[in-house]
Amino acid sequence: MKKENIKELTDKELQDRLEQVQKEYVQEKIQHQISPLDNPAKITLDRKLIARIKTEIRERELKNK
Repeated sequence: MKKENIKELTDKELQDRLEQVQKEYVQEKIQHQISPLDNPAKITLDRKLIARIKTEIRERELKNK
């Protein structure tokens, strides 16, 4: 998900997407510890996506103050 796509989402959609990606991230980390994933770089990409979403949420909070 690109930064431009993240900016187009509403606040509710951002929160929902953040929860979904965090759940996937935790599941992938657990699964990777048990047996290697086909694409271990997905863990890194998910972590970066979580950071992008959190950054956008924080920017909106600061803008609204």
